[in-house]
Amino acid sequence: MAWNEPGNNNKRRDPWENGENRDLDEALKQMKDRLGRLFGGGGGGNGGGKSGGFPGPWLILLGVLGAWFAMDSWQTIDERQRGVVLRFGKFDRVMGAGLNMKWPRPIETVEIVETTRVRSDSAEVRMLTKDEALVMVDFNVQYTASDPYLFLFGGRAPEDTLRQTTESAIRQVIGASTLDDVFSEKRTELANSAKEELQETLERYNTGIIVTELNFQNLRPPAEVKEAFDDAIAAREDNQRIKNEAEAYAQKIVPEARGLAERNKALAEGERQSAIAKATGEAARFKLLVEQYQKAPQVTRKRLFLETMQEVLSRNPKVMVDAGGNSNVMVLPLDKLMQNVVLPALPATVRDDAPATAAPSVRAAGPEREAFDPMRVAREPRQ
Repeated sequence: MAWNEPGNNNKRRDPWENGENRDLDEALKQMKDRLGRLFGGGGGGNGGGKSGGFPGPWLILLGVLGAWFAMDSWQTIDERQRGVVLRFGKFDRVMGAGLNMKWPRPIETVEIVETTRVRSDSAEVRMLTKDEALVMVDFNVQYTASDPYLFLFGGRAPEDTLRQTTESAIRQVIGASTLDDVFSEKRTELANSAKEELQETLERYNTGIIVTELNFQNLRPPAEVKEAFDDAIAAREDNQRIKNEAEAYAQKIVPEARGLAERNKALAEGERQSAIAKATGEAARFKLLVEQYQKAPQVTRKRLFLETMQEVLSRNPKVMVDAGGNSNVMVLPLDKLMQNVVLPALPATVRDDAPATAAPSVRAAGPEREAFDPMRVAREPRQ
C-alpha cells in the first residue's frame, strides 16, 4: 500500500497509523527481550516500557574478542619451514613443524623461514692473482638457512652479507695463487678452499647460513689482455705437449737402454769368465812347458820354434824362400798368383756314360800353359 495517494491533498500518510504494520514492531521488541533475558537482562513490559540492563556493547566486544582469538591463535608450520615467534617485536621462540598455538596478533607475530630450501647467488668479479695478473671470476654459491633466528636477525641483510663475504673469500684464495694455478687442474681445490674460508667467516658473523656449494663457473682474462693471455695459453699447451712427448720417448727408450745394459753386462761377464779360463789354461800350459824344458831344453826349444813359425806362416799369404847360398830371399805372393788360376767352362753337353763324380781339373789361364804348382816354383832356384 502506497504511503501517499493522489486526491488526498498531498498529505503524507504514516504506515503505522491506525495500527497497520505494527506486527513488525512487536516482533523486533520480542527478539530484543529474549536476547536480554539470555544474557541476564530483564525483559521490557508491554506498552513501550524500558528494557532492563541489556549489555549490547559488551556482547559485541566479547564476540569480537572471541572471533579474534579463534581466528588468529593457531599457526601451521610446514615440514620444510620453521616459524620465528616475536612477542611485541621481541624474539620469544622458534616453532617446529605442525600445528602450533600462539597469542593472536599484534601480541605475537610469526616469521616463516624455509630452512631446507637451497638458495643460490651468482656474481662476476675482477681479481688480482699472486703474480699480479687480472682474472675475471664468475662464481655461484648455494646455501641454506640452518638457523632461522640468526638468518632473520643475525645481520641486517643476510643475502648482501653472503655476497660480500663470498667475494672476500674468493679474493683471498685467488690472491694467494698464481695465474697458472688458477687456470690449471687446481681450480676445484681453490673452490673448496674458498668454501671453507667463506663458512668460517659466516659463522663468525652469526648469519645462520650453511654453504652447500661454491663453484667457479668461468675463469677468463679481461678483454684488454685476452690476446696476450691466449698466447700464454698456447705456449703452456705447447710446453705440456712437448713434455708429454718427452715422457713417452723416455718410457720407450729407457726400457731398451736397460735391456741393452743388461745384455752388455751379461756379455762382459761371459768375456770375463772366458778370459779367466783362458788365462788359467795358458798358465797351466806354461807350467807344463817349463817342466818339459827343464827335462829336455833343446828339444823343447826347437818344438816351440816350429810351432810358432807354423802359426805365423799359416796366416801369411806370402811365402819366403831361401835360395841356398844366395843371400837374396825370394818372396812369393801366393795371393796374387792364385788369382791367375781359373776354372775351365763346362761343356755344352755332358755324355750319359760319363761318371757322375767326375770333376773338372784345375788348369792354367792360357790354353798352352801348364797347371800352376806353387810348391814346384818354390823349389826351383831363382835365375
